[in-house]
Amino acid sequence: MRNKYRLGIDAGGTFTDFVLAENNGKLRVFKSPSTPQDGTLAIKAGLAQISAEIGRPIEEIIQDCDLCINGTTVALNALIEKKGVKVGLLCTAGHEDSLEIRLGHKEEGYRYEADFPPAHMIVPRHLRRPINERIVGSGEVNQPLDEQEIRDAVEYFKAEQVESVAISFVWAVRNPAHEKRAKEIVQEMMPGVFVCSGSEVYPQVREYTRTSTTVVNAYLSPVMRRYVQKIDDYFQSLGVRYPVRYFQSNGGLAVGEAMQGRAVNAINSGPASAPQAGLFVGQPFGIDNVITVDMGGTSFDITLTRDGQTNLNKNIDFLRYRIGVPMIQVETLGAGGGSICQVDQYGMLQVGPESAGASPGPVCYGKGGQRPTVTDANLVLGYLNPKAVLGGTIRLDRDAAVRAIREHVADPLGISVEKAAYGISTIVNLNMVNGIRRVSIERGYDPRDFALLCAGGAAGMHITALAEEIGSSTVLVPKVSSVFCAFGQIISDVRYNYLASEPMRLDNNANLQLLNDKFEALERQGREHLQADGFSDREISFSRSVEMRYVGQIHECNVDIHPGPICREKMAAVLDDFHRRHEELYTYAEPHNPVELVNIETTLVGEVGKPQFEVPQQRGLTVSDALIEYRPALFDGDGHWLDTPVYAGAMLDVGVVINGPAIVEEATTNIVVREGWQLVLEENNCFRLTRR
Repeated sequence: MRNKYRLGIDAGGTFTDFVLAENNGKLRVFKSPSTPQDGTLAIKAGLAQISAEIGRPIEEIIQDCDLCINGTTVALNALIEKKGVKVGLLCTAGHEDSLEIRLGHKEEGYRYEADFPPAHMIVPRHLRRPINERIVGSGEVNQPLDEQEIRDAVEYFKAEQVESVAISFVWAVRNPAHEKRAKEIVQEMMPGVFVCSGSEVYPQVREYTRTSTTVVNAYLSPVMRRYVQKIDDYFQSLGVRYPVRYFQSNGGLAVGEAMQGRAVNAINSGPASAPQAGLFVGQPFGIDNVITVDMGGTSFDITLTRDGQTNLNKNIDFLRYRIGVPMIQVETLGAGGGSICQVDQYGMLQVGPESAGASPGPVCYGKGGQRPTVTDANLVLGYLNPKAVLGGTIRLDRDAAVRAIREHVADPLGISVEKAAYGISTIVNLNMVNGIRRVSIERGYDPRDFALLCAGGAAGMHITALAEEIGSSTVLVPKVSSVFCAFGQIISDVRYNYLASEPMRLDNNANLQLLNDKFEALERQGREHLQADGFSDREISFSRSVEMRYVGQIHECNVDIHPGPICREKMAAVLDDFHRRHEELYTYAEPHNPVELVNIETTLVGEVGKPQFEVPQQRGLTVSDALIEYRPALFDGDGHWLDTPVYAGAMLDVGVVINGPAIVEEATTNIVVREGWQLVLEENNCFRLTRR
């Protein structure tokens, strides 16, 4: 760290989290209710808390920060709520409807449901303007660009008050000349309007994916630009010395200027920092297989890291929109502490995905909530202290939670309040376990081979139950678990992905020199970008990957390839890796069938210096010193209440063992240690739970 502080800010659906790292190793954690209408309001409230605790004006603290990092849900929320800008699309004539045809694809689970509604179209049919032009797969011009049609389309966009224009022409990925000229004309005729092209946003093969990704980027970028400018202006008014960094969906940082034109890279900005933080926590234990689960107030996010590498998604449907750019694979469920519980028309208990959010929040918060939530159930079960004050301001009301569960769940089902509360907990656990299986078992990984890392303010009360369900024998709960994504931001690097297409059959005639040249061009571009961002050559590293498939297939497998010149021997090793990965994903391989390369990718990383964190000092405390009380808690559906010991996490010394059943209370989270589990605080300020 160059200066005294480093600040990470993660704006969630319910709370905005703050982690302040000092250069002496001390970490400070803060939370402020999120303000979706204006993100700066929550940031101001959190900074006021920081200023009050440290006893310095916030301007001085910000000026003493070497990095201020912001993870945001602005792009995600705009996509969810359909609050992007009005977009016009210029596309090759005859391809106006590819966004609606969607390759004939229908989402899993709804394939045979005739009444399932079509996806909402970001660009309505009349704003998709066909342009006569044609480039073929070799990159040659088959039909020249009709510039007058471009001008006519732009006049129509102006009359329709279009705020953003997307351009996607067939095979522009092989020759972007027509897209570049179309962009020049749009910028000339509509100055100030945002314009992006497919060859810039997603320069890889797949016309539908490229068009969809470009349209989503055009839809969200003006929204992201306004947000970034507002945040940047606010921090500049405080005297920040270095540009604010923003977290990207690929797990790395970027400056605001890069994010303003690439909002599609920020859709999963918030949870994407969790894998890096998970590896950091697991490293002292020699653990590099980690499933990180983050249960906050609104959602439950799951990421998987194997052998130190985190799953990346490309070419996926996200909120029913095809996104091609690399994103940390995050499985997101509507299963947070604020998830609403209700009995449906069939008499079945449903938990989520609807959430009480930050306002009004759970019933027990006393802020106007009327329907019970998972947090209300945890309070009734004894997992939460009924006398607790959350965030320094919210006093819990157990009686209100009991009344809400009785009215909305217990009475309609004809069961006791206790059984209803335990049923709520069980159902949300099963929902979360199904999500964990989707990122592990369904991708060829055995969850028993992974440690489960607990993040988010609500996850600690469910974590040992989840571990038992998936068969994991090790659980890690860092002291910063309730602000884990904000913590992940302050230890992350700057990261940019550069994509290209280079279709070729990988046989003895493969042009490997062409492949080498393409990789080197991408890496040269990325290195220049990072050098302009202030990184020296020794701080820059890169990695490569390729997308391959058997000839005749329509889906590719992603395979890593080591840096350095690509020769016949290296390509043979890559082919072996491809066959192995294909078998992991699809249970079979065809080593004797021809393979073709489709897309290539290189990832450039600018290494940011990591803070050094303080090691907890031995204070000579025992288990008895940490014991607060015995509280009735329910761990089964039969009404067997147990007088459960409750311990203060702040009073636990390194190495002191807690045997379950027990509850450990931290300032911003609680950990439920079920029967058969042991908990111990390790030297890296992380609670490690193991099955006895």
